[in-house]
Amino acid sequence: MKSATLYRLLAWLSPAYPIGGFSYSHGIEWAVEDGLIRDRATLAGWIGTILTQGAGRIDGALFAAAWRAGKADDAAALDEIAVIAAAWRGTTETALESAAQGSAFASTTIKAWPDARLAALASRHDKLALPVAAGVAFAPHAELADALTGYLSGFAANLVSAGVRLIPLGQTDGQLTLADLEPAVVAAVEAALVADLDQIGSAAPMLDWTSMRHETQYTRLFRS
Repeated sequence: MKSATLYRLLAWLSPAYPIGGFSYSHGIEWAVEDGLIRDRATLAGWIGTILTQGAGRIDGALFAAAWRAGKADDAAALDEIAVIAAAWRGTTETALESAAQGSAFASTTIKAWPDARLAALASRHDKLALPVAAGVAFAPHAELADALTGYLSGFAANLVSAGVRLIPLGQTDGQLTLADLEPAVVAAVEAALVADLDQIGSAAPMLDWTSMRHETQYTRLFRS
């Protein structure tokens, strides 16, 4: 990997990149409240399921499709993927999570690293899901497998950070959780590389249930 490519990969997927990822827990806040997540093991198991059976599985496939369409400069395919991505969330909060971060990613990247293709896509869609925005942005710069690994690793890290604050866990346990999740990230990347958008789906109803319960949770730190 070239140094410039690695630099963008690290910058765009850093927790410091201003997309507001720290504001979302993807329903983990309710899962902690209900006792479904209570320690490092249950946190790793929960996030692993998100990666392999929930939003991670869907996002990975969308990212890969957007990367390929961006690489081919296929605007029609990108528009179709953007529409599919906007519909691929089971709850209001997780839809907000993806759309708000996607729009923030696109806006920031266009300003700091001007990209005509990303700018054109963003101008055609009021709401742009994060995996689509990121996939298009990375297409000219990084190989798909590398970009996907970075994206899904960052997704997992944000959720671990939420768990560390909510359970709470120490920072060492947070890093141990990230280490535990390596096989799940690898599996999610491998699945995304061969995914067919006409065939993708998820089977994790508890993830949607916790997100829906979070919508009416009395005390909340996170937006999802």
